[in-house]
Amino acid sequence: MRTLVTTIVRFRNKSFQWPDTLPLSYLVSFISLQFLSLIRGTRVLISLRNPKWMLRGSYVVIRCIHSFRWGRFLKLGEHVHINAAGVSGIHLGNNVSIGAYSRLIASGSISNPGIGIRIGNNVGLGEFAYLGGGGGLEIGDDCIAGQYLSCHPENHVISDPHTPVRLQGVTRKGIKIGRNCWLGSKVTILDGVTIGDNCVIAAGAVVTASFSRNSVIGGVPARLLRSVDNANHTKTVAAI
Repeated sequence: MRTLVTTIVRFRNKSFQWPDTLPLSYLVSFISLQFLSLIRGTRVLISLRNPKWMLRGSYVVIRCIHSFRWGRFLKLGEHVHINAAGVSGIHLGNNVSIGAYSRLIASGSISNPGIGIRIGNNVGLGEFAYLGGGGGLEIGDDCIAGQYLSCHPENHVISDPHTPVRLQGVTRKGIKIGRNCWLGSKVTILDGVTIGDNCVIAAGAVVTASFSRNSVIGGVPARLLRSVDNANHTKTVAAI
């Protein structure tokens, strides 16, 4: 049975290997949950959409499904909320995993629609992520993120102290995250930030500025801690 499960899961994750230390009871439970997720995924057939082997957890909400595009083997955890009502909607690549209780919101305003969200292939986000799409959010292939990732690609105008902030409008520059980045737990990324390929962001960092590829950053606000060196693995370039 372990061999069969390993073979099936490898269609989505080629490096998967079932640990021999896990009991048979857990294996049975795992199979049952994945089967139920597959069944739930077929609900998109009601909207005449191909589920593409979608694994859909319980209580998942998808709004404005005609603006939602996804690739093969999309995995949505329990209570994930997706609202694709934006200019470009929400586009997810192949083998994308969205953790339980996460929210992907293409736009927070009906009167001023946001641009949307685009996520590449083989991306995994932990539980309780919040991804906004106001000014546009892009996440490259092979990125992984811990719990409570928060991305906010728009900012409130505060230039007039005599007018409520909620009435002054917003500015939007967008957020871009490159390929093969690792974002730690509780990372917050604000509008206008571009993160290059192969970057690591430490847990709890608040990223307010852009960083080039191969950067390891952390802190509040985030700063460069060191760089990833392809030849020597890591090379310190700034004191912590």
